[in-house]
Amino acid sequence: MNRSPMPRGKGFKPRQTPLRATAPAKAQAPAPRQRKCKVCAASFRPTRGLQTWCSPDCGVKLAERLVGKKQAREHRAKLADSKPLSHWLELTQRVVNAYVLARDADKPCISCGCWDAFAWDAGHFLSRGARPELRFELNNIAKQCAACNRHKGGNQAQYRLGLVARIGAPAVAALEGPHPPAKFTREGLAELRKTVAALTRQLTAQAAIA
Repeated sequence: MNRSPMPRGKGFKPRQTPLRATAPAKAQAPAPRQRKCKVCAASFRPTRGLQTWCSPDCGVKLAERLVGKKQAREHRAKLADSKPLSHWLELTQRVVNAYVLARDADKPCISCGCWDAFAWDAGHFLSRGARPELRFELNNIAKQCAACNRHKGGNQAQYRLGLVARIGAPAVAALEGPHPPAKFTREGLAELRKTVAALTRQLTAQAAIA
């Protein structure tokens, strides 16, 4: 079928070159922000995403430093593995005692009720030797003056009276009742230290605000 030509207006000129698709102009990536070298603290612009050193020399020094830290961690881990369980028990006891003294900071001696003492201890109601499974039981430990704890055998009769007044007779009876044998492990003690240390920090922060 023949088609009639399209009418052209006055002054129409045919295009001499074919149309070409033009791509949008590419936006330039912003220059990377300056960083501080982890070795010499000089400012530099990184050429890699995770670069933290300003020069090859600093890169070598940083690599040596990281290797040294890794070796130190491995050495500490080996030392920790070589220490007996008794070491971790005593370390955990110190952490628990610190929490008890922070918890009872505004309380008198659990046994004699004194407010002044030449030293304060975290005394056990049921001793660690007799009831090792209650060694880290927080209800079994309270702030106690050194005179009662060290020179009066724990002043147990008065300790019990003071403990009943604080936590109640049922809780004290539960302490005195049967408990499963103690089964301490290094991993379990590490988790206990972490938990109790967090509680101590919380108490310290609250005391600072008050």
